[in-house]
Amino acid sequence: MERIDGKPNLNGVWQVMNTANWNLEPHSAGPNPVADRLVGAIGAIPAGLGVVDGGEIPYLPEARERLERHRANLIRHDPEAACYLPGIPRATYMPYPFQIIQGNNDDILMAYEYASANRVIHMQEVGIPPIDTWMGTSYGQWEGDTLVVTTLALGPGLVKLPAGEMVEGVTWLDRAGNYLTNHATVVERFTLMGPNHIDYVATVDDPTIYSRPWTIRMPIYRRMEPNAQLLEFKCVPFSEHLLYGDLIEGQ
Repeated sequence: MERIDGKPNLNGVWQVMNTANWNLEPHSAGPNPVADRLVGAIGAIPAGLGVVDGGEIPYLPEARERLERHRANLIRHDPEAACYLPGIPRATYMPYPFQIIQGNNDDILMAYEYASANRVIHMQEVGIPPIDTWMGTSYGQWEGDTLVVTTLALGPGLVKLPAGEMVEGVTWLDRAGNYLTNHATVVERFTLMGPNHIDYVATVDDPTIYSRPWTIRMPIYRRMEPNAQLLEFKCVPFSEHLLYGDLIEGQ
């Protein structure tokens, strides 16, 4: 396989083929969570075997209470519905491609089709991020042929939910309401297993809401079309009525 300065070449457009963005845990198929039966099977939730080691995310009891609130308000509370940036690791397994741009001994850029999100992998020792942001701050290093990325400071602060409520923001991990807070440490491992396949493993540690660290794993596949590229998915216009429809209707 081609290498860059002795390291695996991860350049390319990549995408997962799973249902992790609907729910990281095993789940059955289900109806569209917001539309009535007039839409039939459109927007229905596909079944999934799950990508969590052991099958279940180990929430503490008080954290599970917030999870249940999320699940009672799936669209009204999900940052994806509002076109907010997805955070890590969710950006990796959303149903949109992303691109890795890797050079010689430089930082690595990951650009995502969803909402034109991006992050820089700072190829240096893990530091102390100056501020919490939607995508956090990512630090990378090579362990043999595996790119190990540690992301900290994942937290949007106060956000306006689609329901109009202002709350302390958390990073949703899927459309089922699973989440992490700005206390989390996310360690991702990207291992090139062949020219067109990355083995992806991410471990989440957040002692404020989980009883122990937990891990997800999945393959990521190279997009093989000759013209593979990121297209625009600027979703702000799609979310405006959800966020501000009360103001429009009041005019």
